[in-house]
Amino acid sequence: MNASAPKDILRLYLQNARDAMLWKLDGLAEYDIRRPLTPTGTNLLGLVKHVASIELGYLGDAFGRPSGEALPWVAEGAEANADMWATAEESREQIVGLYRRAWAHADATLDALELDTAGRVPWWPAGRDDVTLLHAVVRVTGDTHRHAGHADILRELIDGAVGMNQSNTGVPPGDAAYWASHRERLERVAVAAGEKHES
Repeated sequence: MNASAPKDILRLYLQNARDAMLWKLDGLAEYDIRRPLTPTGTNLLGLVKHVASIELGYLGDAFGRPSGEALPWVAEGAEANADMWATAEESREQIVGLYRRAWAHADATLDALELDTAGRVPWWPAGRDDVTLLHAVVRVTGDTHRHAGHADILRELIDGAVGMNQSNTGVPPGDAAYWASHRERLERVAVAAGEKHES
């Protein structure tokens, strides 16, 4: 990697987010990767399906580079939110494989085009649908990091595992007793602050 080459820098940060998304699936059962853990149904495998779709759209279709992948969940007439969960027929291997192919397709777009290449996002409103490759890559990277954060929280709710990646958890060391004590302390602070500021 050339630390001063814009494409290399963009690809580094995008790849870090991609790797984090898949790492959150490691070691979990089928139920746990599909389990809806928020009121809106957010789940780990659905997040991976979503970011795969995002890459194929913004870093493929928007630049006249269709991938050839069938994405019925984003086709006209598809059920709303269908890209945010995996059906029982869609396996982990299929979704992860799709995501890896999306990476390769997006990376090929980055290799083939200049960052100032103009594209068009067909699902954006007419007249406001122009985009450059730079804009699209930054948008996809930001979106993927946002969803990697969602995945981090979901994984912590499932089994307590946390971290940005295997070599960098991003949190101070502590065993289960330390974290239980820390959480209890924060709860006491929240209660005290609520009483002080809302009375």
